[in-house]
Amino acid sequence: MVMVYLDHAATTPMLPEAIDALTAALAVVGNPSSIHSAGQQAKRLLEESRERIAATLGADGIEIVFTGNGTEAVNLAIKGLWWQRRTDAGAAAGSSTARRRILMPAGEHHATIDTVEWLVAHEGAEVVELPLDEVGRLRLDVLADELDRDAASVALVTMLWANNEVGTIEPVDEVARLTARAGVPLHVDAVAAYGQLPIDFHGIRRATDAPRGAGLVALSVSAHKIGGPAGIGALVLDRSAAVEPLIHGGGQQRKVRSGTQDVAAAASFAAAADIVAARLDTDTARMAELRDRLIAGVADAVPEARLSGDAGPGASVRLPGNAHFSFPGCEGDSLLFLLDAAGVAVSTGSACQAGVPEPSHVLMAMGRSEADARGALRITIGHSSTGADVDAFLAALPAAHAQAARAGLAARATSFDR
Repeated sequence: MVMVYLDHAATTPMLPEAIDALTAALAVVGNPSSIHSAGQQAKRLLEESRERIAATLGADGIEIVFTGNGTEAVNLAIKGLWWQRRTDAGAAAGSSTARRRILMPAGEHHATIDTVEWLVAHEGAEVVELPLDEVGRLRLDVLADELDRDAASVALVTMLWANNEVGTIEPVDEVARLTARAGVPLHVDAVAAYGQLPIDFHGIRRATDAPRGAGLVALSVSAHKIGGPAGIGALVLDRSAAVEPLIHGGGQQRKVRSGTQDVAAAASFAAAADIVAARLDTDTARMAELRDRLIAGVADAVPEARLSGDAGPGASVRLPGNAHFSFPGCEGDSLLFLLDAAGVAVSTGSACQAGVPEPSHVLMAMGRSEADARGALRITIGHSSTGADVDAFLAALPAAHAQAARAGLAARATSFDR
C-alpha cells in the first residue's frame, strides 16, 4: 500500500537538495574548531551554512546558534533568558527576588509548557498563563495589562508564531511592540511557521524600535519541518541578548552552546532553507489551495465536522498547510488508526504524554468542550502534497468517520451501563 502522507506538521520529507548536501558534506573531514586546513575547510562550510540560514530568517550569521532540534532551541531561549534576567536583576538590586514572572499564552507547544513548568518547580518561576480567544489567538489586551501592571517583575514573554495544532497565526508584531515598549525580552517559537510564513527577525526589531535586550530577541526553528534533516535546529539570538547556556564546555557558539558542531547537518539545513525561501510564495499558495479544497471536501463528507482555528478570509490568519477538525461523537485516535489502515497518515490534536492520549490542551484553552478536544484530527499539507493526496483522504474519511462514530457510541453506552 502506498501511504498518503498528510502529517507534514510532524515532519516533512527531506528535499532532494538537502539529501545531496548532507551526503556531500559527510565526506568533509575536519573539526570546525581545529586550526589546520582540514578544520578550516569544515569551518568554512559550517559558517557559509549559518549565513544562508540566517538570510532566510532576516538575521545575521552570528545570531544563528545551532541546536540539536527545535525543543532544545526553545529550552535554551526560555531557561537561558530566565537565568540571565534573574542574574541581572539580582546584581542590580543586591538580591535575586525580582523578575520571577514568565508570561505565556495557553495552548503552547509542550516544549514551552514543560520548560516553563520545570522552571516553576525547580527555580521558583511564576507563570502567568495568558488566555486565547475562540480561534486560538492570544488576547493582546490581557498581555498589555500584565506588562502595564508590573513589567519589572517579568523575566520574559514566550509564544508561538503560529499554533502547531490549529494553525492560527499569532500577532507576533504586536507582541513584539508591547514587549519592546515594556523593556521585556520576547522569545518566539517559530518551528511551525518556518517555511510557511515569511520571517524577518531584524525587520520586526526595527519596526518595533526594540531597545537592546528587549522585544523580539530569540526565535526557535527546526530543520526537519522544512525538508531538512532531523537532529538539527537553531535559535536566532539577537546580538544584544544574553542567555545563560544549558551546555557548558568549549563555548563554540558565542559561549551560548558548547559542543562540536554538525557540519553535514548544517549544510543540509541550509540547502533546505535556500529552497524553501526561494519557493515560499508559490509553494504556500499551492498548499493553501489544497488546504481549502480539503476543508471544503470535509464539510461535504462530514457536515457535522467543525473546523478549528481562524477560518476568516485572507492568507494572514492560518498556516497555509493546516486543516484541523473536531468530529463530534468520535475519538481522534480512532479516526487516526482507521485512516492509517486505509493508507492515509494524519495526526490527532491530542498530546500523548507517556503514551496516554489526552484531550487537546489547545482546544480546551480555546474554550472548546472536552468531547471536541478528544475528537480532533489535524491534517497538514507540505511541499510534496498533491491533489491526489487530498482526494485519497476525502475518499477514506466517510467510512472511517462512520466506524469511529459507531465505536464512540458503543463506548458511551458501555460507560452509561456502568
